[in-house]
Amino acid sequence: MAWQWLMAEFLQVPAVTRAYTAACVLTTAAVQLELLSPFQLYFNPHLVFRKFQVWRLVTNFLFFGPLGFSFFFNMLFVYPVPRGPKRGAAPFLPWALMGFSLLLGNSILVDLLGIAVGHIYYFLEDVFPNQPGGKRLLLTPSFLKLLLDAPQEDPNYLPLPEEEPGPLQQ
Repeated sequence: MAWQWLMAEFLQVPAVTRAYTAACVLTTAAVQLELLSPFQLYFNPHLVFRKFQVWRLVTNFLFFGPLGFSFFFNMLFVYPVPRGPKRGAAPFLPWALMGFSLLLGNSILVDLLGIAVGHIYYFLEDVFPNQPGGKRLLLTPSFLKLLLDAPQEDPNYLPLPEEEPGPLQQ
């Protein structure tokens, strides 16, 4: 029963997030079961560009470390969970996460880099376009819109009588 609920919840997530979450879990499981070594996953420019181990361009984003508290904490922020309305505490979440990294003994360099990138994105997406003479600089590529957006309905389409909603016929 719990598996059915878990599968139903998993299938409600957008396809890209679902695929990424599954890839992260499977990669971590493969490392835990010693089918893969973390040394086969990390990004190494020499191995990528000279030995053509191109999988390293992707696999370094799929492994968060050994199965444990840190892995589940990272997956919590990868997998979308219902959250309440935005509160005034939301801008401080990256700083709180950096504090957790510090408490766990991890490097905070990645957190600081994420905060800097987040500020740049916020400025380019929300602040600069609303300034006099400002414009949107970050545009979604059209191939991604075509791939990920739902198809638009034709306003001139006339449904067949059997497609019309109505009372159930027996």
